[in-house]
Amino acid sequence: MTLQPHLRVDEGDVRDVALLPGDPGRVERIAAQCDRAEQLASNREYHLVDAEYDGVPLTICSTGVGSPSAAIALEELAAVGVETVIRPGTTGALQAGMEIGDMVVATAAAKEEGTTKRYERVEYPAAADFDVVRALVDASEANDEAVHVGSVVTDDAFYAETEEYVADWEAAGLLAVEMEAAALFTLARRKGLRAGAICTVDGNLVEGTQKGTGDATEDELPPKARDNVERMIGLALDAAATLG
Repeated sequence: MTLQPHLRVDEGDVRDVALLPGDPGRVERIAAQCDRAEQLASNREYHLVDAEYDGVPLTICSTGVGSPSAAIALEELAAVGVETVIRPGTTGALQAGMEIGDMVVATAAAKEEGTTKRYERVEYPAAADFDVVRALVDASEANDEAVHVGSVVTDDAFYAETEEYVADWEAAGLLAVEMEAAALFTLARRKGLRAGAICTVDGNLVEGTQKGTGDATEDELPPKARDNVERMIGLALDAAATLG
């Protein structure tokens, strides 16, 4: 057995199902909705907790921002036995009428990032696993939550998302833009794992709203998105319990 260099965990430390938020602070918010939670490790952007929800053991592991760090997390989790991953995160909407606080279940992610190009040709799809998508949609329906279901785009240049890029993504019918799903979906497929993602809308790029535009005393997310993060976490946990 080999201790993983970034996550600092070994075989036997993690569970079959893992939730992978980007924000390390969101690990505690997920753990707070669980029946039991115990810290496993904390190193750099990676904060890991062993938890149990609805009788199902699971691991919670933050990935930090972007595909490179998300790929490291998935590589090391796969090496120590994780088989299914769900990303609960935030996203910027790309279609008119999508509101802050809406939720998106991703079926696939366009590869507008550099990480997956080191693994395979860009023509190969970054698609979510059907079982994970189904579990997330079923959890949403069971809780009377409306979700948008479809393709998103993963981008790793947050400050270079020009009007031209946004217009092209919108015209392609992509629902939203985020920074990790393509890497998670691609690596999961290549390693025989299951992966999916559910994200809360924190702004709408085609309507000119974006997170983090308030003053320095405010949270990164607008209030409606902050409130809906808790509901999104609940749906991700319900799906994880089904998949576990």
